This record gives sequence, C-alpha cells and structure tokens, in this order.
Amino acid sequence: MGYLMLAAAIAAEVGGTTALKYSDGFSRLWPSLLTVLGYAVSFVLLAQTLRTVSVGTAYAIWSGVGTAAIATIGILFLGEGMTVAKATGIALIIVGVVVLNLGGAH
Repeated sequence: MGYLMLAAAIAAEVGGTTALKYSDGFSRLWPSLLTVLGYAVSFVLLAQTLRTVSVGTAYAIWSGVGTAAIATIGILFLGEGMTVAKATGIALIIVGVVVLNLGGAH
C-alpha cells in the first residue's frame, strides 16, 4: 500500500509541476491553484507513505521518478530539446533509484 501511495504522490507532484509551467509565474489563477493543490496532495501522500517505507527510499523514488517524469514531459509535450546530457541525466536518475532500492535502502 505504501508504494501505491508513493506512486500517487509522484503523480500529484508531476501534475503540480506541470501546472506550474502554465501558471506564468503564478499570474494565472487556475494553473496556480492546480500547482498548490498538486504539491499539497503530494506531500500528504508522501507523509502517509513514510509510515511503511523508509524515508531514504521513499524520497529517492519520489524525487528521482518525479524529476525524470518532468524532464520527459518537457521533451515530449513542452517543446524542450533532448540532448545527450539530458538523456544521460535521466538515465542516471533512474539507475540511482534502482541501485538504492536493490542495495538495501529499505
């Protein structure tokens, strides 16, 4: 159940960050409200996740997967370019999260 809540926390954070892009510096009401709501839901779910998942593991997954997802959304939907450095960075984030989990961070 903890990892399901963690996945929902990641989705809420990614949604909030995507809305942040459209908030135009918090000058547009609805994207700004979605940003605040997304982050609030994400932190509540992350806090619930920490009841059953270690903080190091949960935070590594939350931040790593969220960062990789946002970078991918930027490339696929927001017109951001893909570079070798960006692809390498995303790959390193994913590998880092996997290694942390396999390495006994539980």
